Amino acid sequence: MPGGRRRTLNLDDALTALDIRWREPFVVSTSLDAHTSARAEAGASSRVTLLVTSGCHLCEDARGELTARADRGELELTVVSVDSEQGAGLQATHRPSMFPLVLLDGQPFSVGRLPRRKLDRALTRTGTR
Repeated sequence: MPGGRRRTLNLDDALTALDIRWREPFVVSTSLDAHTSARAEAGASSRVTLLVTSGCHLCEDARGELTARADRGELELTVVSVDSEQGAGLQATHRPSMFPLVLLDGQPFSVGRLPRRKLDRALTRTGTR
C-alpha cells in the first residue's frame, strides 16, 4: 500500500468478515419426484455421509454441492461434525488425512476437495443419476 500502513488479518478476523458460522450436524430431507422416490424405496439411492470440522472451507464447499445434489434427489446426505460422538467414531474408523471425509454408501470416497466428476461417475454407476 503506497503511503499507508499495511493491515494483517488473522483467521478470526477473516472468518468474522465472511460471517462463517459452524452449523450443527443435519440430515438433508428432500422432496423427490416419483421416479427418484421409487428408486429410493427400492434401496437404490446412494447414501453420502459428510464428516466435517469447524473452520474448514473445503467442508463448506462439499456441504453446498452435496446439499444441492440431495435437493435434486441424486443422493441421501448426512452431515456429521467430527466433534460429535458419531463423528469421533467415523474419524477413528477411517482416519482421514484431512477434511472433509466423504463416505459413499459407507465406503471411503474422498478426503479434501470434493471431486465432482468422480462423484458424477459413481452416482451414474449406482444408477442414482
